[in-house]
Parts: sequence; structure tokens; C-alpha cells
Amino acid sequence: MTNFGLIGAAGFVAPRHLQAMRDVGGQLLAAVDPHDSVGVLDRFFPEARFFPEIERFDRHLEKLRRLSDDQRVHYMSICTPNYLHDAHVRLALRLQAHAICEKALVINPWNLDQLVELEGDTGCRVYTVLQLRHAPALVALKERLNAAPAVQMPEVELAYVTRRGPWYHSSWKGNEERSGGIAMNIGIHFFDLLMWLFGEVEHSELHLNRADKMSGALQLQRARVRWFLSVDGDDLPQRCHEAGQYAYRSLRLDGEEMEFSQGFADLHSRVYQEILAGRGDGISAARPAISLVRQIRESDEVASSLGQHPLLSRLGS
Repeated sequence: MTNFGLIGAAGFVAPRHLQAMRDVGGQLLAAVDPHDSVGVLDRFFPEARFFPEIERFDRHLEKLRRLSDDQRVHYMSICTPNYLHDAHVRLALRLQAHAICEKALVINPWNLDQLVELEGDTGCRVYTVLQLRHAPALVALKERLNAAPAVQMPEVELAYVTRRGPWYHSSWKGNEERSGGIAMNIGIHFFDLLMWLFGEVEHSELHLNRADKMSGALQLQRARVRWFLSVDGDDLPQRCHEAGQYAYRSLRLDGEEMEFSQGFADLHSRVYQEILAGRGDGISAARPAISLVRQIRESDEVASSLGQHPLLSRLGS
């Protein structure tokens, strides 16, 4: 049986990882979080040990590591704030466990270099969760794009609007040094998706940079992209308000919309299945999007040469 540890058991995304562990037939040995609102463990792994201090968690797993291979943690799942990912990945590798880390793997791309070295030193892998690469509709789109002749440069519009209340800006998520800002915290998956579908970045523009929304444009190898990210509920389409939905994810390709707001939460199990099969996404897969977001964060707002996203135009910016 595959044994797991979990760092960040009280967080928003932890239940998806717990579900994935159970779906792949794994066992959670221990979890840690400074907040003890972790009753969710009873739903998935009621026998798992829980620690509110990472020092005791570390000591417990080190003891298990020294007992036998069957009793140690084989994979460490990391669901902590972005700025702690690097440290917790290193903890996993020191315990001789593979790391499965939520997005973004790190905030700054240069931190990846040390993780590559540690992979070589420990023989353990660092995996990242790029679940959009496993969404059936997006996999089908990639296959269609790969099979189609490159007749002309497609026009792409990507929008992700997810309603967040005042708590968001008071938490670590609203602190750019800790989260990487909007582009990193909610956008990293989508920038990875765009490059996965349409190739490397040739040119990037930033058109809007606010605490609650960002927008810009990209010239990729095989597409021109206009993107819009927001945690302001007022930016949701009217049909989302009417349906009581608080998230809107849309990809338009030459005017044809692929709206994939539903089914987004069920992809972690696919990620875990791929990792256990030896096909998981690692550091090299994570690097391009992390580097792009760093570039975007360091950019000044400019007038558009590639065109504004329609949602930005609607704001009158």
C-alpha cells in the first residue's frame, strides 16, 4: 500500500487531495496543520495521526522512516500557502518521500534550481498539480489542435472569475509576497494551460494590475491570447449570477467558447493516478508558467498592441 503524509490539512484544497489518496488506494499516515479544524480527516482517514506542530509531525515521520519501508511515508502532499511550498517540499525530500505540491510549486523561478539539485541528492521526485492538463475537454482540444494544420494564428480569450469575499484580501492569499498575487494564486493553472496548448511565450503585455483583477495579452508560438483574471464577483457573467454560480472559467478559440466551470474539482485523482504510474508532472513542467508569472508581476501596465480582453474593455479601462 502507498503511504501518504499531508501538510496543510485544514486548507481549502486538502479534501481534494484526501479524496485522491483514497481513490488510488492509498493510506494517510499523518497530517499537520497549525489550525485544528480538520474534522474532514474523519471522512477519509479517521485513523490518521494529526499534529498541530510541524516539528512533532516531522519527528513522527522520521521515526516511521527508520522502522521499515512499509511503515514510512512514500508521498508527501503539500497544501500549504504558496510561500511555504519550497520549505515543505524540502522537508518531504529529507524524509525520503516524493513531494506532491499544490500550485504554485514555488513563487520565484530561481527556487526551482535548488529543488532540482535536491531531487538528484535524494533520489526522490517533486511533482506538481497541473490538473487542467487532465480535464477531458481540454485534452480533446489539445489533440484537435495538434491534428489540425497550422493555417492561421488563432485568437484566444481566456477568463477566470471566481468570487472571493473580504477575507481573501486579509489572508495570505491577498499578500503578494506570500501568494504571488492574483496572477500566481489563481492564474498559474491557466498560464500553464495556455502554453501547454499553444506553445512558448514570444511576447507578453500587462494591461491591468489591481489587487482583485489582472488582465493582459500574450503572443504564443501558435496563438494570440487575451486573458482576464478576477476575484471580484461583479465581473461574473449575468448567467452565473442567475444560476447561483460563483466561478466562471472560459476559453474562447476564434469565437467558439469552451466553458468549463463544472467538473473542475474532480481532477486531483487523475493527477495522483498519473504520479503513481510514473507519468506525473514535475519541476520542468512547472517552470514555464512560474517564470511567466514572475515576468508579468514585474511588468508595467501598457497600452495594448495585441488587443484587450472583452471583460477589461467592459470596465472602461
